[in-house]
Amino acid sequence: MRRITRKAIMKFQPYKTGKPIGEVKRELGLKSVYKLASNENPEGPSPMVIKAMEAALAGINRYPDGGCYCLKDALSGKLGVKASNIILGSGTDEIIEIIGKTFLEPSDEIIVSKHAFIRYRMAGELMGCRVRAVPMKNMKHDLAAMKKVVTKKTKIIFIANPNNPTGTYVNAGELARFFKGLSRDIIVVMDEAYYEYMTAKDYPMTIGYVKKGARVIVLRTFSKIYSLAGLRVGYGIAPEPIISMMERIRPPFNVNSVAQAAAIASLKDKGRVKRCRARMLEGRRLLEKELKKSALEFVPSEANFILIRTGNGRKWFDLLLGMGVIVRAMDEYELPGWIRVTVGTQKENEKFIRAIRKIVNEKN
Repeated sequence: MRRITRKAIMKFQPYKTGKPIGEVKRELGLKSVYKLASNENPEGPSPMVIKAMEAALAGINRYPDGGCYCLKDALSGKLGVKASNIILGSGTDEIIEIIGKTFLEPSDEIIVSKHAFIRYRMAGELMGCRVRAVPMKNMKHDLAAMKKVVTKKTKIIFIANPNNPTGTYVNAGELARFFKGLSRDIIVVMDEAYYEYMTAKDYPMTIGYVKKGARVIVLRTFSKIYSLAGLRVGYGIAPEPIISMMERIRPPFNVNSVAQAAAIASLKDKGRVKRCRARMLEGRRLLEKELKKSALEFVPSEANFILIRTGNGRKWFDLLLGMGVIVRAMDEYELPGWIRVTVGTQKENEKFIRAIRKIVNEKN
């Protein structure tokens, strides 16, 4: 197999997904398991979404609309951009991969932040190019440092805002300074998967860069606040020439008909995003309060998760798993002393709190 497989693939490691609830129940013989590992919205989808999905099921004998016309039209109206500025994908994971396949050659370089979402690094490695990982500053993208490592070979710079797994963000002023003087030949990918959870007034309005024709791709998703993680619907917003190139290799029918119907319906339930954001903020404050009581260091987050220093992230992962709580160990992000926990429902948050209290008390 080594002789017939691309050399870049031999060093490529598959993405590790969070453990599913069913698997943990089977492995550990637990009746009750709470998953706080994958930054999902625990509230579940809108009733309007369920109704739309049920209606769409009658047509699943037909291929879906390959161009996602109705969903693009709905997003176009919401975002104030043309439908030709939008690309749909099976989650933003697929769009990140499409970006790599569309624009990267083995001779190119990409720039990422060291502790950012690992899929950016994987997109570069998949195409056999050099990945420059720049250390963070105070657990935040160091845009000035990232700009300093730009070379003539730099093709794409990935910025997660807010960042997974740290929950930190770069503000409008920082981003404006970053773009000043940056070569127009470089594509900047702004991953805003947690955009709807943001409350900071200085958060950058990146679609404005797209409207001005800058080589910017803004990524957003229906997997987080809209509760459609199981349906896999993500989208990218970019100038028409960029979208046109990406559409050349986008797989046909990559967003199924039920997922399209669900995404459209979720956009119509306008009050739900505010309600989910409010509930998440309340839950996050509860967790932060308890972490302070337990003297556990954490990174103040702008998203629906918190990065917590435990000293030995893998050990804490195993201890919590044994108590029926799934979190994410951060060793694959080069943060072996940390875990990441998703803000859940009140019941899930209270279960996590009881579990960490027990671990802390036993250590003391």
